[in-house]
Amino acid sequence: QNFAEIRASQALFRTVLAIAYFWFLGAVYLQNVIGYGRDLLHLDNAGISFLTATVSIGIGLGAFVAGKLSGDQVELGLVPIGSIGLGIFGIFLFLVYHSYSLVFLGHFLLGFSGGIFIIPLQSFLQARAGEHSKGRIIAASNVLTFTGVFLGAGIFALLAGPCRMQANQILLVMAVVSFGATWHILTVLPDFTIRLCFFLLTHTFYRIEVRGAENLPRRGPALLVCNHISFADPFLIGACTSRFIRFLMFRQFYETRGIHWLAKLMGAIPIAEGDKPRELVESLRGAQARLQEGDLVCIFAEGAITRTGNLLRFRRGFERITRGLPVPIIPVHLDRVWGSIFSFERGRFFFKWPRRIPYRVTVSFGAPLPGDSSAFQVRQAVMALSAEAFARRSEVQRPLPEMFLDSARRNWRRFAMADSMGRRINFGQALIGSLLFRSHVTEHCPGEKMIGILLPPSVPAALLNFGISLAGRVPVNLNYTASKQSMDIAIERAGLKTIFTTEKLLERAGIEKQPGMRMIEDAARSFTRSRKLAWAVIARLVPTAWLRRWLIPREVKLESLATIIFSSGSTGTPKGVMLSHRNIVSNLEGVQQAINVSRSDCLLGVLPFFHSFGFTIGLWLPAVSGFAIVYHTNPLEGRKIGELCRKYRVTILISTPTFTGEYVRRCEVDDFASLRVAIVGAERLKPELGDAFREKFHLDLLQGYGCTELSPVVSVESSGYAGHEQKQIGAKRGTVGHPIPGVAVRIVNPETFQTLGAGQPGMLLVKGASVMAGYLGEPEKTRQVIWEDGWYITGDIAQLDDDGFIEITGRLSRFSKIAGEMVSHVQVEEALHRALGCLEPRMVVTSVTDEQKGERFVVLHTDLGIAVDELLKRLRDSGFPKLWAPRKENFFAVPALPLLGSGKLDLKQLQETAEKLARASG
Repeated sequence: QNFAEIRASQALFRTVLAIAYFWFLGAVYLQNVIGYGRDLLHLDNAGISFLTATVSIGIGLGAFVAGKLSGDQVELGLVPIGSIGLGIFGIFLFLVYHSYSLVFLGHFLLGFSGGIFIIPLQSFLQARAGEHSKGRIIAASNVLTFTGVFLGAGIFALLAGPCRMQANQILLVMAVVSFGATWHILTVLPDFTIRLCFFLLTHTFYRIEVRGAENLPRRGPALLVCNHISFADPFLIGACTSRFIRFLMFRQFYETRGIHWLAKLMGAIPIAEGDKPRELVESLRGAQARLQEGDLVCIFAEGAITRTGNLLRFRRGFERITRGLPVPIIPVHLDRVWGSIFSFERGRFFFKWPRRIPYRVTVSFGAPLPGDSSAFQVRQAVMALSAEAFARRSEVQRPLPEMFLDSARRNWRRFAMADSMGRRINFGQALIGSLLFRSHVTEHCPGEKMIGILLPPSVPAALLNFGISLAGRVPVNLNYTASKQSMDIAIERAGLKTIFTTEKLLERAGIEKQPGMRMIEDAARSFTRSRKLAWAVIARLVPTAWLRRWLIPREVKLESLATIIFSSGSTGTPKGVMLSHRNIVSNLEGVQQAINVSRSDCLLGVLPFFHSFGFTIGLWLPAVSGFAIVYHTNPLEGRKIGELCRKYRVTILISTPTFTGEYVRRCEVDDFASLRVAIVGAERLKPELGDAFREKFHLDLLQGYGCTELSPVVSVESSGYAGHEQKQIGAKRGTVGHPIPGVAVRIVNPETFQTLGAGQPGMLLVKGASVMAGYLGEPEKTRQVIWEDGWYITGDIAQLDDDGFIEITGRLSRFSKIAGEMVSHVQVEEALHRALGCLEPRMVVTSVTDEQKGERFVVLHTDLGIAVDELLKRLRDSGFPKLWAPRKENFFAVPALPLLGSGKLDLKQLQETAEKLARASG
């Protein structure tokens, strides 16, 4: 009965045979040691005992190393390595019998190989034997082990007796036997061969960190659904478990020469989107059959390897595999694989230098989902695993000043930054300037944790921010377009004693000089020639590791505060958003992957540093990525910006629709000839502006979305990919793109917070390592916006489609209930502008309370060019619902629309102005 249980499982049967084979070899080797020491080395009993002990020590050390290499799982890939070692060192001992030292070394290595061989087998037997039958199976294995020992003693007696072989010749025979056993393992036993391939790959090119391994069932079937980033993905997943996984593999790849034999050994199931219906059904049924047999099956639901790094749409084929089966679905996510030599990063799969060896990756297994889960639900679960993986990159992420220091040293002579005042410096000069500001801050601001900055985007402002960070302090960039009340609130809450600014800005913005303000010109004049020379020598010659330890305080960690960004106050009193180094670094990593930046890029920096996008993307992204940036203080000066783009060959433009409208009107076609990416955010992009930009500059205007509390980027459109056989869309009209890598999004009912499906509008929640640390001094407000498990409540109404694109339909605060329906203010604005036939924004819509209807729309407008009656007639003729149309008496002319310095609509001022005008009109 015991042997029947073992024979019922091929894996167990092969394992107990391999264990018996090991003890068969052991019986021969241990008896042979005596003859080897006595007849060939002429050792006495003590010497023979020492030689025997050498073998035993080798076995023990080999077992220890096997355990270390296996980690938390059974690593059968070590078995053929141990078998090869037994053969090699058997031949070695056949040849070196004349040397004492080499003989002792050979016996030690022979024992070491034996330890490598046996430990995975014993572990596998313990793991695979059922709890109720484990004793019987181990007993049966012991019977076979004793049989092996008996046969080994007999074979040794035969070789040493009738065959009259010497001890080294017996080892040669056993080496041949070991090579034969190895050949059998590699050609007949796929488990061991596949595990060997997994082991070699993951202990040379890759280092794998496994998370959620407890979610993989030890026994029984499960369908694994994973994102697909590289050709190495099956190996990376297979290396995470000792269980055999059956992969659904792209048919063309399955049939490729050199891979086909390995795919067959793996039991892969070929499938392709272009398969005939009969072939497709056969593949899906084959996967179902494997599940019914109790196997693990893995499918890459995207249907293709991502060419953009984004998570693609999940195909619904796997829903048919689990249909009618009580099988759990395990979501799986591969993190950090993008950028490895087998991914499509840098535009090709192979023939590129690896960024580092070994390449560290993370494989995350999520909690089991029901077998009837939809493709959209499983995709959401995989995206959530992506956000969790980004939050755990501590071993590869470093604080911002460390990253800038390393980048500056690597790119010393490369162009780093310029501004419209004529300044132009390379990375080496940027580092020297930052160190000069660092020394100034440490000297003149002792004991101050936070340092204020009141400067427009420019080279000196950037270097000052870097210098403050290098000093371990927190730069707080203040909004010079905000009201005096808002600025005073920010200064008080941050506890700022020193604020670096300039006389020109104070005069231009009409800001009164306050105690504690230090002019940046005075700081620059204190940088003497000898001081500059000293820091230049230090920055260039001192090893980078020494500089890091010397300059950056030890208390600066990933969780340390990197900055405080005061919100625009568009909906109320400004809040101090605390962003940690981890928040910003994680966001930078996601953006780098989403828009595929390179060192040859040049970014236009027009967004101020008091804006979260300006601080993260305009300040730190080029600094840590090693590419250039060009600053200009006024984003509305279209002609000047066009000149800068043409002069410095800007490749990346990131702005707002309001500012970009100026560029369409003011810039020449040649000004933007070098652009490869143009992205707008902070407000909704009108289709007319996108069409005008494309028509003039022959480049699509992409949309992005984010907010200060999210460091700030949540999603962005991309140019996608179009190849001979693959096409992956990166943009959809009316959407703000895919979430960037490391960010998860969810749509919920605003009242019940119940998760909604694809195409259902609701409240947008965001999760990831970029979610802020909290509001400065306002823990209650922090708790109000960060929901359970770290989800941030954006306050925006949005929906997700099946492809994962986000469509923002408005803010919850910009909706009104009209005639029993929630109507978006943005929707009314767009309808009015279409009726007017204008490109630039001339109207904004809000609502005020109404005694009869509860709410009524109010429209603030600049010069319309036509009468309001004519505008409303056009609106009615367009088919716009009559109940939603604003009334004529609720249109009010204003000198300018209420905008913030960032270009976003000032909702607070909008509401106050509308209520004031509505009351005045009666």
